[in-house]
Amino acid sequence: MKKFKQIIAGLLCTAGLLGATASLAAGGGDVKWDKAPVDVSNLPSLQNGVKLFANYCLNCHSAAFMRYNRLTDIGLTEQQIKDNLMFTDKKIGDTMEVAMTAKQGKAWFGTTPPDLTLIARSRAGAGGSGADYLYTYMRSFYRDPASQTGWNNVVFNNVAMPHVMWELQGERKPVFQVKKEGERETHVFTGKWEQVTPGTMEPALYDQAVGDLVNYLQWMGEPAQKSRKTIGAIVLAFLAVFAYVAWRLNAAYWKDVK
Repeated sequence: MKKFKQIIAGLLCTAGLLGATASLAAGGGDVKWDKAPVDVSNLPSLQNGVKLFANYCLNCHSAAFMRYNRLTDIGLTEQQIKDNLMFTDKKIGDTMEVAMTAKQGKAWFGTTPPDLTLIARSRAGAGGSGADYLYTYMRSFYRDPASQTGWNNVVFNNVAMPHVMWELQGERKPVFQVKKEGERETHVFTGKWEQVTPGTMEPALYDQAVGDLVNYLQWMGEPAQKSRKTIGAIVLAFLAVFAYVAWRLNAAYWKDVK
């Protein structure tokens, strides 16, 4: 029953995440993005993040460019991956895809659910990195009886995605400031929240959990980014040494030439 509820929650979130990957022009463009606590060298954070990803995101969104066995790079064994992150009959070398087809997704939600492999890299903008956007977005839901799902988001106004992690965070109410321009009235988010009902996690722990999820999404967008940076530093150091040697060799070669 628990797994069934997670699947239903995941399916409901598709339309909203589609909107979240589209454009800030739909609303929330003036909301300041919080800095995401990204550290792709933090293995416990990545491990907790992939657990949240598998339970709350992977039910309807694929990560078609990521294979399960690549998760060994963050310190998990193949047996741990099979026991805790694979809920179907997939093999350890398979990609992280869902059973829902593109045709089914379009029929149920009006469009094909987006792949999340590169979601953190695709959301970068003037407000910050893609990780900053996702970190702010996943912490900015509030109850809205006027919406179809009963939820809205200050980062992406009129979002169709329900707050699938609301039991962890609890319900919060954003504080809006009413501004009038002639006969037009607008509600501007002040950046403050009021806790309506408590969640199973304290606010700081929930923020940390979302940070772990976003950290994993950032890592998943480029699993080799840490080694790439390391190799890049080594190459630059080698070129610096080689440039010095070449300079001294050139000086020695031409010292007797007049």
